[in-house]
Amino acid sequence: MDSKKSHSLYPCGRPLLTFPDPLKIVLLGATGSIGKQTLEVVRANPERLQVVAVTCHGSVENLEQELILLAAACPEAPLPLVAVTDPKARRKAAELFSGRLLGEGASALVEAIEAPETVHVVVNGLVGAVGLEPTLAAARRGVRIALANKESLVVGGDLVRREVQTHGAEILPVDSEHSAMAQCLSGRTEEEIHKLVLTASGGPFRQTSAADLQKVSLAEVLNHPTWTMGPKITVDSATLMNKGLEIIEAHHLFAVPYERIEVLVHPGSYVHSFVEFVDGALLAQLGTPDMKLPIQYAVCGEKHWPLPGSRLDLLQIGQLVFEEPDLKRFPCLALAMQAGKAGGSATTLLNGANEVAVAALLDHKIKYGDIPRIIEEVMESESIHPVGSLQDALAFDTQARRAAEVIVARLSQTEREV
Repeated sequence: MDSKKSHSLYPCGRPLLTFPDPLKIVLLGATGSIGKQTLEVVRANPERLQVVAVTCHGSVENLEQELILLAAACPEAPLPLVAVTDPKARRKAAELFSGRLLGEGASALVEAIEAPETVHVVVNGLVGAVGLEPTLAAARRGVRIALANKESLVVGGDLVRREVQTHGAEILPVDSEHSAMAQCLSGRTEEEIHKLVLTASGGPFRQTSAADLQKVSLAEVLNHPTWTMGPKITVDSATLMNKGLEIIEAHHLFAVPYERIEVLVHPGSYVHSFVEFVDGALLAQLGTPDMKLPIQYAVCGEKHWPLPGSRLDLLQIGQLVFEEPDLKRFPCLALAMQAGKAGGSATTLLNGANEVAVAALLDHKIKYGDIPRIIEEVMESESIHPVGSLQDALAFDTQARRAAEVIVARLSQTEREV
């Protein structure tokens, strides 16, 4: 074992926080994939769960419909506070949610956490580095953080660790892979962990040749074979950057060195991850690809409540297939591993450059194959520094975005000239 092994963010071998029913939830990103499925879990457990605040960026009509469904399923619960971060959408929200609307801009995310009198659980379903500051705010309230926003740990893992330990908060992962590890680690200590193995579906291009990868369309990128997710995460799954970010997340959650975190491609997405223990025992968590299971497991404090849905039929599956990832065809995974080992601002630079590149692809400004080129160029051009504060993290994030935007503009201009 490592002589200087850091304490895990995940409460490995430590008692979880206890709260009375109903658990009072702040839901960040209520109209996204994680947010909608969280609301499904709440509607299925109206006596155990109560939403006290929700946020969205601009989809206020979608939010209104979700809250109508929530009110019908939970008629005894007060209407939740609402935060809308997009200024234009907020004007519309003022009509729909009169008397319940919080402030505007990114600060409204923090206000949604701080405003309710009682909060037990914050579900962070935001996408991107914008999720870091709310995660820190949730940690300062000393609550349970059901974390789907992996960028919080990629951009500011050490900052999150400091706030969690200082204020007695806890982080329970929502990502299916990290939830699987948590389920395997139930009742175990971090000293018992030898190795973590993340599984990856391989995305839509698992068997696509390197030459053909340069010609794939955006529609093909967004056609994930297994999971239904938002566009940004779907692109990250196609490039395997999502798996790279999950490696960094696993490192911070479970305090396992990067050298002992591996990735296996598992096309069926039935095995969600493995934990290998120091005695050679290998535990895995299996299930259908349904995000409501890890969401519910994190929110309720790692209890297996009843959950309607399909069940895994091992006889129908027949075989479980695993492959080694091809780092030459999927360089984003290698870049993420490189950034994780470098530490400091390297992972912040990686994430900022990737977010800009993915947004440019979704906006038809660049090609799929340009994403790793942009990230690599940013990482090679920017120096690495310690990340000692939120201001540091935001500054390095801005630095990476500006550098990536310059590269995107150049590539976009080249594409127009061809």
